[in-house]
Amino acid sequence: MKQPLFIKYVLPFIQWYALMIFFALGIDYLLHYFNIVSVGRYLGILGTVIIILSFIYSLRKRKIIETGSPKQLLVLHEYLAWIGSILILVHAGIHFNALLPWLAIGLLLISVASGLVGKFLLQKSSESLKERKQALITSGLNVEEADKKLFFDSVTVDAMRKWRVVHLPVTFLLGILSLLHIITIIMFGK
Repeated sequence: MKQPLFIKYVLPFIQWYALMIFFALGIDYLLHYFNIVSVGRYLGILGTVIIILSFIYSLRKRKIIETGSPKQLLVLHEYLAWIGSILILVHAGIHFNALLPWLAIGLLLISVASGLVGKFLLQKSSESLKERKQALITSGLNVEEADKKLFFDSVTVDAMRKWRVVHLPVTFLLGILSLLHIITIIMFGK
């Protein structure tokens, strides 16, 4: 029997997300180990620039720019945003003295998670669910029996379909918080 959607698609998504956290912690550890923690400040700038570059896809999708393959730009968006997020996580470090960084990091983690849902899970899991349902119907089950058998898979796919409802506003709020962070750094020089 085929694997449930959770094992086939959700666990690899969790692994990709955990890999991002692992890389951020690893880089942060190396910066501390070699006593070059100040480099972390500049990783925030680099990470922000990389994430801004990833929005070329959004500009193409909304037809603000006409060049580039949307499919290739989407892949570029996904990887640049992931790499930029790692750099920003290293930049953020652990600071207990300010609320703004914690809010921004929380939004960053939610934005990356919702983006990964769109990338890795939704399309593949929807296709897999349709294939599995068709296979059950072909094997002799009626539609209601097939739906009952695939209930938890259907719930999983329905929850994943809402990824853009989370991704777009959270990314927008993250942009606002990032802009506020940049303005306060310029104003107060810290």
